[in-house]
Amino acid sequence: MYPETNTLPKQQPRPFRAGLLIYFDKFAKIVIMSDFTCPQCKTLVPAADFEKLLWVCGNCGYHSRIGWQDRLRITVDEGSFSEFDSGMDSGNPISFPDYEDKVRESQTKCGTKEAIVTGKGTIQGYPAVLGVMDSRFMMASMGSVVGEKITRALEYATTNKLPAIIFSASGGARMQEGIFSLMQMAKTSGAVARHNQAGQLYISVVCDPTTGGVTASFAMLGDIIIAEPGVTIGFAGKRVIESTIGATLPERFQTAEFVHEHGFTDMVVARQELPATLARLFKLHGYTPKGGK
Repeated sequence: MYPETNTLPKQQPRPFRAGLLIYFDKFAKIVIMSDFTCPQCKTLVPAADFEKLLWVCGNCGYHSRIGWQDRLRITVDEGSFSEFDSGMDSGNPISFPDYEDKVRESQTKCGTKEAIVTGKGTIQGYPAVLGVMDSRFMMASMGSVVGEKITRALEYATTNKLPAIIFSASGGARMQEGIFSLMQMAKTSGAVARHNQAGQLYISVVCDPTTGGVTASFAMLGDIIIAEPGVTIGFAGKRVIESTIGATLPERFQTAEFVHEHGFTDMVVARQELPATLARLFKLHGYTPKGGK
């Protein structure tokens, strides 16, 4: 029912802003390196150093967006991840113009068939089911395949009494699939409810950005909701809200910290601390590591 394939994430182009860092070495020779320019504090960081920091700015703590390959690489134990439903592909249910071309373009860019990769693996020894959204794939919008993969992953976790973690990063429902995309909100929410009724843990990790129909469904239904620092969390955009209500919203509105202060998330956790935090939560909820008691 749930086909699995062993998956070793492949290196893909990094999502940093390109630039050049020019300096003189100890022999007075000019050295030119590619670098990351932090969009928040404008600090230049060599790409190799930025990767060591898990794509987090060492100066201001800005968390850059990352693809599904790197998310899995820094979260699950090496060699432990097996992907579910890797061949599931999108159709064009409402014959939206050029939709198939956009999907194929995203598939080539991201190295996956759809905007989410699901599967099972271990996190610091604890077995878990994971879903990782990739915002490079049509802004990780939720269409029928994304909804189906999330639902199947949650059902697998429920059946096998495993915790489920979904890393959300999405612009919301996929407009190119019309009403079919909106149906995924109810379908994924139902799967979360059944997982909860079975007494199993669901952790939602909110990454940048998480908005629209994803926020209005599974992303905000976690037993525990964790946000990475500084990410955007909301339903409608800030400008849309301001024009609707005729008022100016706070500067930090819809940031992870603002949302946390107002009770919509349980924790704001830095990327470097996420695997240990997840393992600790598994232990607190009675799960045991693989081979443990």
